[in-house]
Amino acid sequence: MDHIDRALLALLQEDATQPYAALGQAVGLSAGAAHERVRKLRERGVIRRTGVEVDPAAVGSGVLAYVMVDSTSWMGDSARDFAALPEVMEAHVIAGSASVLVKVRTATTEQLQDVLRRIYAIDGVSGTRATVVLETFFERPLSPLREDQG
Repeated sequence: MDHIDRALLALLQEDATQPYAALGQAVGLSAGAAHERVRKLRERGVIRRTGVEVDPAAVGSGVLAYVMVDSTSWMGDSARDFAALPEVMEAHVIAGSASVLVKVRTATTEQLQDVLRRIYAIDGVSGTRATVVLETFFERPLSPLREDQG
C-alpha cells in the first residue's frame, strides 16, 4: 500500500459517497485509476465495508457501557453467544483481569441491566463489571495516513 492508497482511504473515511472523479482529483489520478485502486483495496480486504455513521442517541441507543466479563473457563469459543445479543456492539477476548471486553449500547440503564443478565447467562461467565460512559470526548477512526500503525 502506497501513499496514494492511504490518501484514498482517508478521503473515503471522511465521506465514502465521494465520486471517483473527486477522489482521483484529490490524489492526482483519473477517475478510472481511482476507481481501480479502490476496487483493489476492497479485493485485498483493506476496505472491509462501506457504511453510514449513525448518532446512537438519535436512534434510541444513548447509553454506552463497556463491560468486563469474568469467566470460569476459556471464552475464546463464545463469539456466537455474544453476537446473539443485539445490544453488544463489539466483543473482544482480552488478557488481564477479565476474559472478554464488550461494548454495549442501550436506550436505558434498565435495558443495560437486562443485557448484563443475558451476558451472565452465557456458559462460562462468572461475573460482569460495567462502566457506563457519561460523555464521549471523541471516537477516532484508524488513520490510514500513518504508516507506523500495524
